[in-house]
Amino acid sequence: MLPITLGIDDRLTAFQIFLASLAFLVVAPDALAAPRKPLTDSEVLERLPQRAADPVARELGELRAAAASASTNPVPAARLAQAYFDLALARGDPRYVGYAEAVVARFGEPMPAGLRQVRGLLRQYRHDFDGALADFAAVVAADPELAEAHAWRAAIFLVRADYGAAEQECVHLERLGRKGLAGGCRGLALAYGGQLDAAARILQKTLESSTDPGNRLWLLTRLGEVAAWSGKPALAERHFRDALRLGRDDVYLLAAWGDFLLDSGRNDEVLKDLAGWEAADSLLLRLAEAEAKLGRSNASRLAQALADRFAAARARGDDTHMAEEARFRLRLRKDVGAALRLAVDNYRVQREPRDARVLLEAAIAAGDAAAARPVRDWLESSGFEDAVLRRLGQESALGIRR
Repeated sequence: MLPITLGIDDRLTAFQIFLASLAFLVVAPDALAAPRKPLTDSEVLERLPQRAADPVARELGELRAAAASASTNPVPAARLAQAYFDLALARGDPRYVGYAEAVVARFGEPMPAGLRQVRGLLRQYRHDFDGALADFAAVVAADPELAEAHAWRAAIFLVRADYGAAEQECVHLERLGRKGLAGGCRGLALAYGGQLDAAARILQKTLESSTDPGNRLWLLTRLGEVAAWSGKPALAERHFRDALRLGRDDVYLLAAWGDFLLDSGRNDEVLKDLAGWEAADSLLLRLAEAEAKLGRSNASRLAQALADRFAAARARGDDTHMAEEARFRLRLRKDVGAALRLAVDNYRVQREPRDARVLLEAAIAAGDAAAARPVRDWLESSGFEDAVLRRLGQESALGIRR
């Protein structure tokens, strides 16, 4: 397992948080257990690992105490809710999202801007993008100087493949003097819009002027992805390893690194570098794929664990991780029909490159050229340059089952 740690004060950037929460929603195993009422008031349901010397636990305790002592003050409440949200994404435990939602729910309308912004984060986590955009718009209307709201709006527009709207938010960030956020915004918009070389230059320049560890991690991760899309695996690996050496919990980074290793046929390294991260669905999926490719008996156990988690999510009415389940159904269960249905439904909601890839792969497996047309249309209109997706797009147009 890679040595990764987290300090709550080391905040993640808006784009890092957003893309992590969107692409790799995670569910801790204990969170999926069937509801059960304790037999007695003294029964202990679960003991959470907390160490007195743990700075994260200590800061959470301080934030909870501050919020409790000023229960009607939205400022400490927003700080506590934000800390919970950051931990949910960094550690792969969605229970912290529930804690954050409970904090925000104590306040009614009109909601102060700080809390409304956190509510927007929580709404986008649940894929309520319209609700999230409405919250961020209200935040900007109340205080146009709150750059984070512009960054989140840009992130949602990018996931929806609305690059023109995203670019407008990048412009707002530039005008506000937030060069780090603006550089990440513009670099990602260029990458998705078919200008990988220009994207890499902007992301690299932004990295060179950034000292914040969280921002550097996000930039290095995206530089790794851009290099991989550009057919430069050695450069991609260098960026990913630089990000990993920062030693911070980040499920998105580990999943991107796992995908890079899987695509390179380095399955043993996936098992080594993602060991200990089975609590995160996205990382468990990559571990299961690596085990299956190596023909290991543990693959069936991991696959069953994933199946149980997806079933529990559906029982809760949670459909926010369709892309991951589509990949699971396709690659591990060989259930092409279910995979294609999930991939099609997911692509209606979010249209990032990884969402496009799973839909193309499922459509090719099903021999359904029509199902993949939205992705081919996006490839044509955006000019996205990744050779793998372009090859899959061409193959999907043939409508030949593979």
